[in-house]
Amino acid sequence: MWLFKKKTYLSDEELVKAYKETGNNKAFGELFEKHVKVVYGACLFYFKNKSEAQDVTMQIFEKLMAELRKKEINYFKGWLSFVVRNHCITILRQNKRSVPFDEKYMEFEHQLPEEKLENQINNIKEEEVLENLPKFLNQLKEKQKTCLTQFFIENKSYQEISDKTGYSVNEVKSYLQNGKRNLKQLILDFKNENK
Repeated sequence: MWLFKKKTYLSDEELVKAYKETGNNKAFGELFEKHVKVVYGACLFYFKNKSEAQDVTMQIFEKLMAELRKKEINYFKGWLSFVVRNHCITILRQNKRSVPFDEKYMEFEHQLPEEKLENQINNIKEEEVLENLPKFLNQLKEKQKTCLTQFFIENKSYQEISDKTGYSVNEVKSYLQNGKRNLKQLILDFKNENK
């Protein structure tokens, strides 16, 4: 049955990139599928009416289709929570209705912002990065993969990597830094999926 079919998703940020670069509706459809329940739940919290919450949920995703093509999004979930909240509050204010306040819901929102993600990423130790390097290396961009392989596996210096690849030393440092961060993000995603 399709309900039990395990689906392999790209990360939110990869889906956003695919949609932004190509206008690929399949990528947007996957984002919709991953987040529609949470968006609907937030809308239901604000409007207390299933039909109205469904309408606003669809409005939000229509808005996202346009916004995602124009904006630079680093952390989709955090950005989405702010878009949802602002959209709902705007509608309530336009209709001169009071805006509900619930501390539990605010706690949920505070779990989403980028700062929490950054803390989780920063808490992943260097040993864990090295341990997981073989598992996730092929999911990185080619230049990051090349620099990480030469730095961690072949023990080359920045200068040696620069000489071998033709990248400047600053580019090598940048690819290493971004590669390590992306690797930590992959480790974190893997941990969260397997909790």
